[in-house]
Amino acid sequence: MRIDIWSDIVCPFCYLGQRHLELALAQFDRADEVDIVWRSFELDPGAQPQPQTSLAQTLADKYGMSIEQAEAGQRQLADQFSAVGLTFNWRDAHPANTFDAHRLTHLAAGHGLADAAQTALKKGYFTDGLAIGDHGVLKELAVGIGLPADEVDAVLDSDRFAEEVRADEALASRYGISAVLAFVIDQRYLISGAQPVATLLDALNQIAGQAQPTGPACSSSEGC
Repeated sequence: MRIDIWSDIVCPFCYLGQRHLELALAQFDRADEVDIVWRSFELDPGAQPQPQTSLAQTLADKYGMSIEQAEAGQRQLADQFSAVGLTFNWRDAHPANTFDAHRLTHLAAGHGLADAAQTALKKGYFTDGLAIGDHGVLKELAVGIGLPADEVDAVLDSDRFAEEVRADEALASRYGISAVLAFVIDQRYLISGAQPVATLLDALNQIAGQAQPTGPACSSSEGC
């Protein structure tokens, strides 16, 4: 079984969904047969590399809500993070451009460290309040998971893997994916959103049990 995952580093539902999938796979009898392929997706391609404002203010401006409403939403998300053992320090999270972070995830994939890169980058942003568009921060995180420093520098000092990031985004468009998190299983089953662990496990078992699959097991962000 192959699972392609479209995700952005600064997407809270992507971090939640990643953890939910980990928990589902821990209960899936055929987890050792699952191949995960991470795909790039930018929620805000026009964002600046350096943070310009707080997360709550960014959301308030984007969705036309009050700062109080934005903060309430982030507190609710922090509770969801806590329920699965994650920490969301939303007061310290400052959105920034994720394009270079995505380029590094492609480097990591070539070293068999794609999962580690996704976790380190998301933890850096959501938990540690790091500036995820800063090259110094990105290098520290990348080297911290075992990527060679010289290769990290070579990527950050060039446009290497830019085409791969754009190709992922183009492929998302062909699948009809316009938001993340999105899982595509065996290139035919679309599961959208940070689905509950039980929902993901049910979908995995259903798909694994179908010798001749005929259609999506789940295509709704609301559930299967």
